[in-house]
Amino acid sequence: MRRTHLGAWALGLVLAASPALAPQTLARAHDAIASRSDAATLLVDWQASGPVDVYLATRPDAPLANARPVARAVRSGHAKVRAAATPRPYVLLRDRSDGRVTTVAERMLPLAQGSNFRDLGGYPAADGKTVRWGLIYRSGATPLLSPADIAMVRGLGLTTMVDLRSDEERRLAPTRLADQIHQDAVPYSMMALFAGNHGKVTGNGGALYRQFPTLLAPQVRLVFDRLKAHDGPIEYNCSAGQDRTGFMTALILSALGTPRAVILQDYDLSTALRRPEWEMPRIDAATAASDPVARLFAGYQANPAMARPQPLHDPDGRTFLASALDEIDTRYGSVEGYLDKVAGVSAADIAALRKAYTE
Repeated sequence: MRRTHLGAWALGLVLAASPALAPQTLARAHDAIASRSDAATLLVDWQASGPVDVYLATRPDAPLANARPVARAVRSGHAKVRAAATPRPYVLLRDRSDGRVTTVAERMLPLAQGSNFRDLGGYPAADGKTVRWGLIYRSGATPLLSPADIAMVRGLGLTTMVDLRSDEERRLAPTRLADQIHQDAVPYSMMALFAGNHGKVTGNGGALYRQFPTLLAPQVRLVFDRLKAHDGPIEYNCSAGQDRTGFMTALILSALGTPRAVILQDYDLSTALRRPEWEMPRIDAATAASDPVARLFAGYQANPAMARPQPLHDPDGRTFLASALDEIDTRYGSVEGYLDKVAGVSAADIAALRKAYTE
Protein backbone atom coordinates (compact mmCIF):
# COMPACT_ATOMS: atom_id res chain seq x y z
CA MET A 1 0.00 0.00 0.00
CA ARG A 2 1.53 3.32 -1.03
CA ARG A 3 1.64 6.21 1.40
CA THR A 4 -0.62 8.76 -0.14
CA HIS A 5 -3.00 10.91 1.86
CA LEU A 6 -3.32 13.35 4.74
CA GLY A 7 -5.43 11.98 7.60
CA ALA A 8 -7.46 15.12 8.36
CA TRP A 9 -10.92 15.79 9.73
CA ALA A 10 -13.23 17.39 7.18
CA LEU A 11 -10.70 17.38 4.34
CA GLY A 12 -13.00 19.43 2.14
CA LEU A 13 -13.11 22.15 4.79
CA VAL A 14 -9.34 22.19 5.02
CA LEU A 15 -8.89 22.46 1.27
CA ALA A 16 -11.52 25.18 0.99
CA ALA A 17 -9.87 27.21 3.73
CA SER A 18 -6.30 26.65 2.46
CA PRO A 19 -6.21 26.59 -1.35
CA ALA A 20 -2.43 26.21 -1.25
CA LEU A 21 -2.86 22.71 0.19
CA ALA A 22 -3.69 21.08 -3.12
CA PRO A 23 -4.65 17.38 -3.12
CA GLN A 24 -1.46 16.38 -4.88
CA THR A 25 0.58 18.05 -2.13
CA LEU A 26 -1.29 16.19 0.58
CA ALA A 27 -1.07 12.95 -1.30
CA ARG A 28 2.69 12.57 -1.18
CA ALA A 29 3.13 12.06 2.53
CA HIS A 30 0.32 10.04 4.07
CA ASP A 31 -1.29 6.64 3.97
CA ALA A 32 -5.00 7.26 4.16
CA ILE A 33 -7.75 9.71 5.00
CA ALA A 34 -10.41 9.12 7.64
CA SER A 35 -13.07 11.83 7.88
CA ARG A 36 -16.38 11.86 9.70
CA SER A 37 -19.44 12.27 7.50
CA ASP A 38 -21.83 12.18 10.46
CA ALA A 39 -21.93 11.21 14.13
CA ALA A 40 -22.00 7.51 13.31
CA THR A 41 -20.01 7.20 10.09
CA LEU A 42 -16.38 7.42 9.03
CA LEU A 43 -15.38 7.73 5.39
CA VAL A 44 -12.01 6.13 4.69
CA ASP A 45 -10.06 6.58 1.46
CA TRP A 46 -6.71 5.09 0.47
CA GLN A 47 -4.66 4.08 -2.54
CA ALA A 48 -3.42 0.58 -3.18
CA SER A 49 -2.64 -1.50 -6.24
CA GLY A 50 -4.79 -4.41 -5.12
CA PRO A 51 -7.58 -5.50 -2.76
CA VAL A 52 -7.64 -4.32 0.84
CA ASP A 53 -9.42 -5.74 3.89
CA VAL A 54 -10.93 -3.17 6.26
CA TYR A 55 -11.15 -3.64 10.04
CA LEU A 56 -12.34 -1.49 12.92
CA ALA A 57 -10.61 -1.32 16.34
CA THR A 58 -10.70 0.81 19.47
CA ARG A 59 -6.90 0.79 19.91
CA PRO A 60 -4.31 1.90 17.35
CA ASP A 61 -2.09 -1.06 18.23
CA ALA A 62 -4.87 -3.67 18.12
CA PRO A 63 -3.94 -6.92 16.34
CA LEU A 64 -6.23 -7.93 13.49
CA ALA A 65 -7.49 -10.84 15.58
CA ASN A 66 -8.99 -8.31 18.01
CA ALA A 67 -10.44 -6.01 15.35
CA ARG A 68 -13.88 -6.23 13.76
CA PRO A 69 -13.94 -6.99 10.02
CA VAL A 70 -15.79 -4.31 8.07
CA ALA A 71 -15.20 -5.18 4.42
CA ARG A 72 -13.19 -7.76 2.49
CA ALA A 73 -11.11 -7.39 -0.67
CA VAL A 74 -12.08 -3.77 -1.37
CA ARG A 75 -10.63 -2.52 -4.66
CA SER A 76 -12.26 0.90 -4.84
CA GLY A 77 -9.96 2.57 -2.32
CA HIS A 78 -13.00 3.73 -0.35
CA ALA A 79 -15.02 2.39 2.56
CA LYS A 80 -17.88 3.67 4.70
CA VAL A 81 -17.40 2.53 8.29
CA ARG A 82 -20.10 2.70 10.92
CA ALA A 83 -18.28 4.03 13.97
CA ALA A 84 -19.27 6.46 16.71
CA ALA A 85 -16.68 8.92 17.98
CA THR A 86 -16.53 7.22 21.40
CA PRO A 87 -14.64 5.01 21.95
CA ARG A 88 -12.15 6.51 19.51
CA PRO A 89 -12.23 4.39 16.35
CA TYR A 90 -9.15 3.24 14.44
CA VAL A 91 -9.45 1.74 10.96
CA LEU A 92 -6.95 -0.97 10.01
CA LEU A 93 -6.31 -1.48 6.30
CA ARG A 94 -4.72 -4.80 5.38
CA ASP A 95 -3.20 -4.88 1.91
CA ARG A 96 -3.69 -8.40 0.58
CA SER A 97 -0.68 -8.11 -1.72
CA ASP A 98 1.83 -8.10 1.14
CA GLY A 99 -0.17 -8.33 4.37
CA ARG A 100 0.93 -4.85 5.44
CA VAL A 101 -1.48 -3.17 7.86
CA THR A 102 -1.97 0.59 7.81
CA THR A 103 -3.74 2.30 10.70
CA VAL A 104 -5.71 5.50 10.19
CA ALA A 105 -7.95 7.63 12.41
CA GLU A 106 -9.62 11.00 12.34
CA ARG A 107 -6.99 13.68 12.71
CA MET A 108 -9.28 16.02 14.64
CA LEU A 109 -11.48 14.81 17.48
CA PRO A 110 -15.10 15.71 16.68
CA LEU A 111 -15.71 17.63 19.92
CA ALA A 112 -18.97 19.56 20.10
CA GLN A 113 -17.50 22.37 22.21
CA GLY A 114 -13.76 22.04 21.70
CA SER A 115 -11.24 23.62 19.38
CA ASN A 116 -8.39 22.28 17.29
CA PHE A 117 -7.96 19.03 19.27
CA ARG A 118 -6.07 16.70 16.97
CA ASP A 119 -3.81 13.67 16.79
CA LEU A 120 -0.26 13.79 15.37
CA GLY A 121 -0.52 10.18 14.22
CA GLY A 122 0.07 9.13 10.62
CA TYR A 123 2.62 11.77 9.68
CA PRO A 124 5.80 10.54 7.98
CA ALA A 125 8.78 10.12 10.28
CA ALA A 126 12.43 9.08 10.10
CA ASP A 127 13.55 5.88 8.35
CA GLY A 128 10.36 5.52 6.32
CA LYS A 129 8.19 5.15 9.41
CA THR A 130 5.11 7.08 10.53
CA VAL A 131 4.11 8.73 13.80
CA ARG A 132 2.01 6.37 15.90
CA TRP A 133 -1.67 7.23 16.29
CA GLY A 134 -3.16 7.81 19.71
CA LEU A 135 -0.03 8.88 21.60
CA ILE A 136 0.50 12.63 21.00
CA TYR A 137 -2.33 15.16 20.83
CA ARG A 138 -2.33 18.93 20.33
CA SER A 139 -5.22 21.21 21.20
CA GLY A 140 -6.72 24.57 21.94
CA ALA A 141 -8.03 25.38 25.41
CA THR A 142 -10.74 23.20 26.92
CA PRO A 143 -12.82 25.41 29.28
CA LEU A 144 -16.21 24.80 27.67
CA LEU A 145 -16.26 21.09 26.80
CA SER A 146 -19.62 19.36 26.95
CA PRO A 147 -20.08 16.26 29.13
CA ALA A 148 -19.86 14.12 25.99
CA ASP A 149 -16.64 15.89 25.00
CA ILE A 150 -15.15 15.21 28.43
CA ALA A 151 -16.02 11.54 28.08
CA MET A 152 -14.45 11.44 24.61
CA VAL A 153 -11.18 12.98 25.80
CA ARG A 154 -11.12 10.82 28.92
CA GLY A 155 -11.40 7.79 26.64
CA LEU A 156 -8.07 8.66 25.00
CA GLY A 157 -6.25 7.38 28.07
CA LEU A 158 -4.16 10.54 28.45
CA THR A 159 -1.62 10.39 31.25
CA THR A 160 -0.66 14.07 31.14
CA MET A 161 -1.95 17.36 29.75
CA VAL A 162 0.69 20.09 29.50
CA ASP A 163 -0.92 23.53 29.51
CA LEU A 164 1.25 26.02 27.63
CA ARG A 165 -0.96 28.96 28.60
CA SER A 166 -0.05 31.76 30.95
CA ASP A 167 -1.22 32.05 34.54
CA GLU A 168 -3.82 34.62 33.47
CA GLU A 169 -5.24 32.42 30.70
CA ARG A 170 -5.49 29.41 32.96
CA ARG A 171 -7.30 31.52 35.54
CA LEU A 172 -9.73 33.05 33.02
CA ALA A 173 -10.44 29.76 31.25
CA PRO A 174 -9.72 26.77 33.50
CA THR A 175 -9.86 23.44 31.72
CA ARG A 176 -12.84 21.19 32.36
CA LEU A 177 -10.46 18.22 32.42
CA ALA A 178 -8.56 19.13 35.58
CA ASP A 179 -10.34 16.46 37.62
CA GLN A 180 -9.92 13.86 34.88
CA ILE A 181 -6.28 14.03 33.78
CA HIS A 182 -3.02 15.08 35.43
CA GLN A 183 -2.18 18.69 34.52
CA ASP A 184 1.30 20.24 34.12
CA ALA A 185 2.19 23.88 33.44
CA VAL A 186 5.05 26.36 33.74
CA PRO A 187 4.00 29.52 35.64
CA TYR A 188 4.47 32.75 33.66
CA SER A 189 2.63 35.97 32.79
CA MET A 190 0.98 36.56 29.42
CA MET A 191 2.35 40.11 29.48
CA ALA A 192 5.88 38.71 29.68
CA LEU A 193 5.17 36.61 26.57
CA PHE A 194 3.98 39.58 24.54
CA ALA A 195 6.33 42.20 25.92
CA GLY A 196 9.21 42.80 23.55
CA ASN A 197 11.00 45.61 21.80
CA HIS A 198 11.77 47.54 25.01
CA GLY A 199 8.38 46.95 26.55
CA LYS A 200 6.26 47.52 23.46
CA VAL A 201 3.60 44.84 23.09
CA THR A 202 4.22 42.81 19.96
CA GLY A 203 1.27 41.50 17.98
CA ASN A 204 1.14 38.00 16.53
CA GLY A 205 3.50 37.39 13.64
CA GLY A 206 6.95 36.28 12.64
CA ALA A 207 8.64 38.77 14.97
CA LEU A 208 6.89 37.27 18.00
CA TYR A 209 7.58 33.72 16.82
CA ARG A 210 11.29 34.46 16.63
CA GLN A 211 11.16 34.93 20.41
CA PHE A 212 9.49 31.55 21.02
CA PRO A 213 12.72 29.49 21.18
CA THR A 214 13.78 31.60 24.17
CA LEU A 215 10.45 32.51 25.75
CA LEU A 216 9.07 28.97 25.62
CA ALA A 217 12.25 27.11 26.56
CA PRO A 218 10.86 26.03 29.99
CA GLN A 219 7.72 24.64 28.33
CA VAL A 220 9.83 22.82 25.75
CA ARG A 221 11.82 21.13 28.52
CA LEU A 222 8.61 20.15 30.31
CA VAL A 223 6.92 18.63 27.25
CA PHE A 224 10.01 16.70 26.17
CA ASP A 225 10.58 15.45 29.72
CA ARG A 226 7.05 14.03 29.62
CA LEU A 227 7.61 12.51 26.18
CA LYS A 228 10.89 10.94 27.28
CA ALA A 229 9.13 9.33 30.25
CA HIS A 230 7.00 7.25 27.82
CA ASP A 231 4.21 7.06 30.40
CA GLY A 232 1.38 6.98 27.88
CA PRO A 233 -0.59 9.33 25.63
CA ILE A 234 0.12 13.03 26.16
CA GLU A 235 -1.71 16.24 25.22
CA TYR A 236 -0.40 19.81 25.17
CA ASN A 237 -2.34 22.98 24.47
CA CYS A 238 -2.42 26.75 24.52
CA SER A 239 -5.53 28.92 24.04
CA ALA A 240 -6.02 28.66 20.28
CA GLY A 241 -3.92 25.53 19.80
CA GLN A 242 -2.00 27.18 16.97
CA ASP A 243 0.86 29.47 18.09
CA ARG A 244 2.60 28.10 21.18
CA THR A 245 1.08 24.70 20.39
CA GLY A 246 2.14 24.99 16.75
CA PHE A 247 5.71 25.76 17.78
CA MET A 248 5.79 22.79 20.17
CA THR A 249 4.35 20.52 17.49
CA ALA A 250 7.04 21.58 15.05
CA LEU A 251 9.73 20.62 17.57
CA ILE A 252 8.14 17.24 18.31
CA LEU A 253 7.61 16.32 14.67
CA SER A 254 11.12 17.51 13.79
CA ALA A 255 12.53 15.28 16.53
CA LEU A 256 10.59 12.34 15.08
CA GLY A 257 11.95 13.02 11.59
CA THR A 258 8.89 14.52 9.91
CA PRO A 259 9.80 16.65 6.86
CA ARG A 260 9.50 20.39 7.42
CA ALA A 261 7.05 20.80 4.54
CA VAL A 262 4.65 18.41 6.28
CA ILE A 263 5.16 20.24 9.60
CA LEU A 264 4.16 23.52 7.96
CA GLN A 265 1.09 21.87 6.40
CA ASP A 266 0.02 20.61 9.82
CA TYR A 267 0.53 24.12 11.21
CA ASP A 268 -1.72 25.61 8.52
CA LEU A 269 -4.55 23.23 9.46
CA SER A 270 -5.23 25.38 12.53
CA THR A 271 -6.78 28.09 10.39
CA ALA A 272 -9.59 25.75 9.38
CA LEU A 273 -9.86 23.59 12.50
CA ARG A 274 -10.06 26.25 15.20
CA ARG A 275 -13.34 27.03 16.95
CA PRO A 276 -12.60 30.35 18.74
CA GLU A 277 -16.01 30.46 20.40
CA TRP A 278 -15.08 27.45 22.58
CA GLU A 279 -11.59 28.61 23.63
CA MET A 280 -12.48 31.29 26.19
CA PRO A 281 -15.65 31.94 28.25
CA ARG A 282 -17.28 35.33 27.73
CA ILE A 283 -15.40 37.97 29.74
CA ASP A 284 -17.52 40.50 31.61
CA ALA A 285 -16.76 44.22 31.69
CA ALA A 286 -15.68 44.25 35.34
CA THR A 287 -13.09 41.53 34.81
CA ALA A 288 -11.80 43.22 31.67
CA ALA A 289 -11.44 46.54 33.48
CA SER A 290 -9.22 45.12 36.20
CA ASP A 291 -7.10 42.63 34.22
CA PRO A 292 -5.05 43.57 31.13
CA VAL A 293 -5.03 40.00 29.81
CA ALA A 294 -8.79 39.72 30.28
CA ARG A 295 -9.10 43.06 28.46
CA LEU A 296 -7.03 41.63 25.57
CA PHE A 297 -9.31 38.61 25.18
CA ALA A 298 -12.45 40.72 25.68
CA GLY A 299 -11.27 42.84 22.77
CA TYR A 300 -10.98 39.70 20.64
CA GLN A 301 -14.49 38.67 21.64
CA ALA A 302 -15.88 42.11 20.74
CA ASN A 303 -14.23 42.07 17.30
CA PRO A 304 -16.34 40.14 14.74
CA ALA A 305 -13.26 39.56 12.57
CA MET A 306 -11.55 37.68 15.42
CA ALA A 307 -14.46 35.25 15.62
CA ARG A 308 -12.96 33.73 12.49
CA PRO A 309 -9.53 32.08 12.61
CA GLN A 310 -6.93 34.29 10.97
CA PRO A 311 -4.33 32.99 8.47
CA LEU A 312 -0.97 32.44 10.16
CA HIS A 313 1.09 34.36 7.65
CA ASP A 314 2.88 37.70 7.56
CA PRO A 315 1.95 40.17 4.79
CA ASP A 316 4.66 38.72 2.55
CA GLY A 317 2.99 35.31 2.75
CA ARG A 318 5.60 33.73 5.00
CA THR A 319 4.17 31.58 7.78
CA PHE A 320 4.81 32.72 11.35
CA LEU A 321 6.18 29.28 12.24
CA ALA A 322 8.82 29.45 9.51
CA SER A 323 10.29 32.49 11.28
CA ALA A 324 10.65 30.55 14.54
CA LEU A 325 12.31 27.64 12.75
CA ASP A 326 14.64 30.01 10.90
CA GLU A 327 15.65 31.51 14.25
CA ILE A 328 16.45 28.04 15.56
CA ASP A 329 18.45 27.13 12.45
CA THR A 330 20.42 30.37 12.64
CA ARG A 331 21.24 30.18 16.35
CA TYR A 332 21.51 26.43 16.90
CA GLY A 333 22.07 24.90 13.47
CA SER A 334 19.01 22.65 13.64
CA VAL A 335 16.04 21.71 15.77
CA GLU A 336 18.07 18.82 17.17
CA GLY A 337 20.82 21.27 18.16
CA TYR A 338 18.25 23.51 19.86
CA LEU A 339 16.66 20.62 21.76
CA ASP A 340 20.06 19.40 22.91
CA LYS A 341 21.24 22.78 24.19
CA VAL A 342 17.96 24.15 25.53
CA ALA A 343 15.92 21.14 26.61
CA GLY A 344 18.54 18.49 27.34
CA VAL A 345 17.29 16.21 24.56
CA SER A 346 20.35 14.25 23.43
CA ALA A 347 20.87 12.24 20.25
CA ALA A 348 20.19 9.12 22.33
CA ASP A 349 16.94 10.69 23.53
CA ILE A 350 15.93 11.42 19.93
CA ALA A 351 16.54 7.78 19.02
CA ALA A 352 14.45 6.63 21.99
CA LEU A 353 11.63 9.03 21.10
CA ARG A 354 11.55 7.70 17.55
CA LYS A 355 11.43 4.15 18.83
CA ALA A 356 8.55 4.95 21.18
CA TYR A 357 6.44 7.22 18.95
CA THR A 358 6.96 5.94 15.39
CA GLU A 359 6.31 2.65 13.65
